[in-house]
Formats: sequence, structure tokens, C-alpha cells
Amino acid sequence: MDVPLRYRGREVTDADIAFIRELIATHPGASRRALSKMLCEAWDWRQPNGQLRDMVCRGLMLELDRAGFIELPPVRQVPPNNVVVHRRRPAVAVDPTPLCARLEQIRPVEIRQVRRKAEEPLFDSLIEEHHYLGYTRPVGEHLKYLIRTHDRPIACMAWSSAPRHLGPRDRFIGWSPEARRRNIRYLAYNTRFLILPWVQVPHLASHLLGRVARVLSADWDRLYGHPIYYLETFVDPARFRGTCYRAANWIGLGLTTGRGKDAPTMKPTRPKKEVLGYPLTKDFRELLSGGE
Repeated sequence: MDVPLRYRGREVTDADIAFIRELIATHPGASRRALSKMLCEAWDWRQPNGQLRDMVCRGLMLELDRAGFIELPPVRQVPPNNVVVHRRRPAVAVDPTPLCARLEQIRPVEIRQVRRKAEEPLFDSLIEEHHYLGYTRPVGEHLKYLIRTHDRPIACMAWSSAPRHLGPRDRFIGWSPEARRRNIRYLAYNTRFLILPWVQVPHLASHLLGRVARVLSADWDRLYGHPIYYLETFVDPARFRGTCYRAANWIGLGLTTGRGKDAPTMKPTRPKKEVLGYPLTKDFRELLSGGE
């Protein structure tokens, strides 16, 4: 069976392309959005939580259109550029009084998952104002944790879907390319970790990493319908040493190549980052390899 294209782990055959052409011809007045939903329903292409893979399907159809396999109807509506629209989050006033104390003095420390909740704008604002990378709207599955002590925000931690290709991590797990495509959703990537600049509490960062690691899989399962078996992050050696991660028993796996996923050559195009990983279960390799 011929496979003209592979997209996000799905092989698209000649028969699939013929089906999509027939779908477009049968619904000449349908928009691209409507066609992608119809295709998802026809293929029963769904996320683990049961929702249609509408955005992924739209991307697949666009790739097929660009490659000349199908002809999509004209674009009816151009959505706003999320990078521009969401570049700045509105500032939210919080108490900046210096907090210098021992960890036991600030307890209880409350950790709340605020994705799709009323406190999400506060989380976004704090990241935008105080993290050196600023706020970037996540794409795909993601969680956001807001940490408080005595009802006062002191830290934020964001997690998202993991990068698909990461040499040090893939070698550490030891999975095949097919297992990676099938099971990459069981990994979560720590995209942002912020201790607010006026908070000086020794060992707070490693304490929070340990506590979030104990609840993240269950929180992810509640929101997206599947658990997490492995955590990972990048650390920029030019800025940080990753001390808090190591104190929380994360494992250093080596450096990235310095090439982004769309790099046109084999030469580094960005600073190399250290890759750190944290298995959430002892049998993570067996679970992620899918029994291979």
C-alpha cells in the first residue's frame, strides 16, 4: 500500500486521499473547518478525551493541499495571529512585599491547577511580567500551576506536550520511532518555572517540583483522558545550572543539538540546552515502548 504522506504519526494512503477528494466534491459549499470535522468523524479520529482531532486534521488537509494531492476550498476567514494577539498579558497587581523565610515558615503551601479556571489570567500575567521568556500561548495539551502561601502567589509552573524528537531523551527511554509516535502524549514538558522575584525561600523550587510531580499525572488524566509517565525540561547552561531539578532527583541526559525542528541545515541555529528528565514510574520504559 502506497503511503504518499505521514502526518503527526498517521500514514495517509492513496485510498485516504481518494476519500478526502470525494468528501470535498460531495460537500462543495463546506468550509475547511467543516470538512476537517467531517473527516475526523468519518475516520473516528479523536483525542484520548474523546474530542475530535479537528486542529490536527486541518493541518493534515493543508499539507495535502500544498503537496497537490487535494484542492481545498478558498479560505473564508483568517484567524488572528496568536503570537501577536497574545504577546502581552494584562498586568494583575499582586503583593510584592519581600518574602524571606525558611520553607517550614511559609507552610501551608497550596498548589492549584488553574488551566481553564478563574485564576488562569493571574497565572498568565505573572509569567508575562516576571519570567525572562515571557508568556507564550501554549498549543495542544497543557497544565498551569499557581502556587500560593497564605493566599499570596509565590510561584508558577507550566507544562505542555513534549517535543516529538529529542535525542538525549529518546536514547534514555530506548523506544523505537513507532513507539515514540504512538506514546509521545504520555510525556509532559516543563515550559515555565517561576519563583516570583521577591520570594527568597531556600529549597522552595525543588520542594515544588517534587510536589507537582506527585499530582501532575492525575491532573492531566482528569483534563485530557490519559496519564503522564515521564517529565522533561530544558535548562540553558548560559543562565542556569539546573540545581533545583537535580535536588528534586531529575536526571541530566545531555545537550540538545541546537537545531530547531524546522532547521534547514545540520548546523546549530540556537543555543544548546541541557535536557533533564524525571520518570514518574519505575516501569516507564515498558509503558512508553508499548510492550516492544
